[in-house]
Amino acid sequence: MRQPPTSELASEQAHEQGLHHQLTVGQMTMVAVGGSIGTGLLLGSAAALEMAGPSVILSYVVAAFITYTVSMALGELSSMHPAAGSFGLYGELYLNQYLGFLCRAAYWAAIAFSIGAELTASAAYMAYWLPAVRGEVWVILFSAVLLLVNLRSVHAFGRFEFWFSMIKFSTIVAFILAGAALLLGGRVAPQYTVHGGFLPKGPIAPLLAVFWAIYAFGGVEMLAVTTGESRSSKDIPRAARLTFFLLAGVYLGAIAVLVGVMPWNHAGVSESPFVSVLRLAKVPAAAYFMNFVVLTAALSGANAKLYVASRLLFSMGRTGWAPARLGKLNHSGSPRLALLVSSYGIVTALIIENWAPKQAFLYIMGAAFSGLIFSWVVSLAAHVSFRWRLTAQQVAALPMRSPLGMWGSMIGFVLASATVLHTLFSTRINEIGGFVFFAALTVSYFLLKRRRGSPSQ
Repeated sequence: MRQPPTSELASEQAHEQGLHHQLTVGQMTMVAVGGSIGTGLLLGSAAALEMAGPSVILSYVVAAFITYTVSMALGELSSMHPAAGSFGLYGELYLNQYLGFLCRAAYWAAIAFSIGAELTASAAYMAYWLPAVRGEVWVILFSAVLLLVNLRSVHAFGRFEFWFSMIKFSTIVAFILAGAALLLGGRVAPQYTVHGGFLPKGPIAPLLAVFWAIYAFGGVEMLAVTTGESRSSKDIPRAARLTFFLLAGVYLGAIAVLVGVMPWNHAGVSESPFVSVLRLAKVPAAAYFMNFVVLTAALSGANAKLYVASRLLFSMGRTGWAPARLGKLNHSGSPRLALLVSSYGIVTALIIENWAPKQAFLYIMGAAFSGLIFSWVVSLAAHVSFRWRLTAQQVAALPMRSPLGMWGSMIGFVLASATVLHTLFSTRINEIGGFVFFAALTVSYFLLKRRRGSPSQ
């Protein structure tokens, strides 16, 4: 069988010299958890509930399985190839140069854009306390703080994000336990079949809501980016497994409690369902606290996404797929210019907040999804190609082995691809927008490829 392209890998890793390898297992895990537990669960769950009703639980189960295939594939690849280029590197090594570029560039554009979703949601949460203050004020204030955090050393960033993420993670776990106690103790009547049964929108609705569920899980792929600054490659397998099981446990538990406690036809996107549940339970002080937690969650998500976007753009700058100036590091080891360019989503948030504040969240979510899920598709395909090249002895010697193997990635690839196609063709706007987005990136690829003068692969 064909061997892994170790020479190309060594070249890629050499391009990333200068990054500080200081992130621990907990910090890598919490960057991914922090990037995942944000608006997708805390605000996006409302849209999923409206779409599928109580059967949205099935949507999250399907999304969890797809996420598991992605997590294990990326864990296996990143344990062999720790690099900030991550899934873009895997696509380039095991598929082709075009898909490697397209994956990295599309994800960067999407993840940087979705920073605006988190900041827009943060402004909505602040309106719960201070409705008279314009949302743009909060977006500008929070943006300044996040930029300052990301300009520090990666160790300082990792420590900040760890505790930032831990606040929301611990509180959501406590919320799940409290909600379960309400249901089991009979203080709240279970809502699983009250308004139209478990499938009020029909048997197809859970599949349609998988879009929102997958977006909620979006963030597990961030772990692959953090491996470029991991303290030790031996930490990667543990961090990959820990990230998935923490997210799956929190998401499935949280959605089961939300569906059980809150009537699905009362959900809306102007307020987090978590806050709504606590109001229904008549715990007003807890509702104020929960609003603080979801605010923290949104800011933590924006913080993690800003980190990931800056590292991907830095990697592209170092390898000739972006201007070389973006590959420069400051004295703290942070790619300052790449960080500032990656904050363009903040400007987008300000524009959308000003023009369409009520629907801002939904607009940004739809735009960001295609780039996020495309990275999953490319990663799964790269993992299949990676496994295909290995002998049984080489598979046995891997630092981390996916329990699902190559076949699990094949199944995940089919399901993730179906999700991409459904999203792109669900509306005329998505179809046109997706075509223009990927066409623009394709043109950019050929222009950059000519400038780099590299041979086709």
